[in-house]
Formats: sequence, structure tokens, C-alpha cells
Amino acid sequence: MSTQILFGELFCVNEITEKWANITIESDNYQGWIDRKLIYEITEDYYNKIAGSDKIVHQKVLSQIKNITTNKTQPLVAGSHLPFVNNKGDFTIDKYNFQCEDYSSDKENNIDIIQIAKQFENAPYLWGGKTVLGVDCSGFTQIVFKTVGISLPRDASQQVNIGTAIDFIDESLPGDLAFFDNDEGNIIHVGIILNNKEIIHTSGCVRIDHIDHQGIYNKNTNSYSHRLRVIKRIL
Repeated sequence: MSTQILFGELFCVNEITEKWANITIESDNYQGWIDRKLIYEITEDYYNKIAGSDKIVHQKVLSQIKNITTNKTQPLVAGSHLPFVNNKGDFTIDKYNFQCEDYSSDKENNIDIIQIAKQFENAPYLWGGKTVLGVDCSGFTQIVFKTVGISLPRDASQQVNIGTAIDFIDESLPGDLAFFDNDEGNIIHVGIILNNKEIIHTSGCVRIDHIDHQGIYNKNTNSYSHRLRVIKRIL
């Protein structure tokens, strides 16, 4: 698994075989294969209408949403798209009417990026994951920033190319992204700075560790787990 598609996210179908479809996700241009049974087809005009609208993104890490049309309830995770949702949490996708009972707008919620990041604490690591039920390092940063309206690329090696570099760890601010490399100089890890001494990141699970100019220090192993390469300011 390379990534996940969340509720309400758009994608274009590039190729279809008997059982599989090659797709490109609209929000980050990530490409891969899915089971073709997962496709819900809409018209091109309706696709463009949703794509051109304001991206209302669900902020709570895990809740439920009800399909009023079918009278069925399903899980809803942070980062899901709620197109044309009103202040009561009601919205429509094609012929289906939905209701998110615990929805609150950004203005009402007023949750900052650190609060959202900490909601993921202890979530298990999952390669390609983007939810509190399983998430990788760049999936974690992408979804956390997405919930406050900031689009990041999918992979850490892509995310490092945006933002403004910060020269020293002491100059970092909550919400800055810290990137880490391997012996070949490739970016292999990313996390969110909480303050100039702590970072929240995904390593085994979403956890808070000490960070300094060398990198991430794991107090459980009494050793450095990741080597700091650069800090970027996105906010």
C-alpha cells in the first residue's frame, strides 16, 4: 500500500483492467491502483464543481457519518472531504444525502495544528496509512496540515521541497516540519515540531520525542533514532 483515499476525495481513472483501476488522486496527484469496485463514478461537470469548491475537511480523528439516503452509518476520519457541507453537518454527494452529527465549522472549532496532531498520539504505524487507525510519517503530516487547509505532497521527500528553511532548532516554532535523512542523504522521515525541544512524529506509533540539533532522541532506547537534515516553516 502506497497511500489511502479518504471519504469524499476525488480521483481520475487512468486505466481499467478486469479487477483493478489505475487512478490519480486529485488533491496530491498521487497515482496507484485500487480495486475497481471502490469506484463511484460521477460526471465530469460534477467532478469539476466539487474540485473547484472550497475544500471543507473533517478535523476529528475518528467519528461517524450517516448516509440519510440509505440509512447506513460509516466511520469518518480526519482529512475526509465534506463537499458543500452546511453548519449543521449536512451535505450531498450526487444522489446521496449525508449528515455528520459532530461536525463543527473551522470558525466554531478553532482547533490549531498542534491540537490536531496530538489527537493522533499512539496511533499505530502503517506504511501508506493516513488515518488514526494506521499512519506513516508523511501521511501523518499531510493529514494534520490538510485539516487546517494546507495542502502538502504525499511523501517526505516531496514535502521537504516547500516552505522556508530555519537555520537553528532554537529558532523553530510549533508547527514547523523537521526532516531527517539517511547515510545517502535521502529524506526518509518527517515530523511536526511542538517546541524547540519536542517533536511529534510516527515511529512505531505516533509519539512525542526530544529533538535537538542532531536529531530525534528516543528516551526508551537512550539513543538517536533519526538524524536531522532541515527544518521548514510551512505555516
